[in-house]
Amino acid sequence: MSSLFERIPAELPDELFETICASDHLKIERIVSKGHASPEGLWYDQERHEFVLVLQGIAHLKIEGKEDIVSLKAGDYLNIASHVKHRVEWTDPSCETI
Repeated sequence: MSSLFERIPAELPDELFETICASDHLKIERIVSKGHASPEGLWYDQERHEFVLVLQGIAHLKIEGKEDIVSLKAGDYLNIASHVKHRVEWTDPSCETI
């Protein structure tokens, strides 16, 4: 057994991506951010649907073609369909966003 809240480095110069479980049809990752955002001009365009669940912290996402920013806080989730371009605009710099 493990915890999503353990083994977080004290310093996070880059986002931490950690695969927890993977198969041919599913990949579950823990992503830890602290003040990170997608590089300017980078849009994720993924082959698979992406289910985003925030356990701690706050993240702001931008979905291509939508004017409003999606703000996710602890307990919020969002299902992003495959090939819907999106990016991380902001994560809380005062705490880890998991």
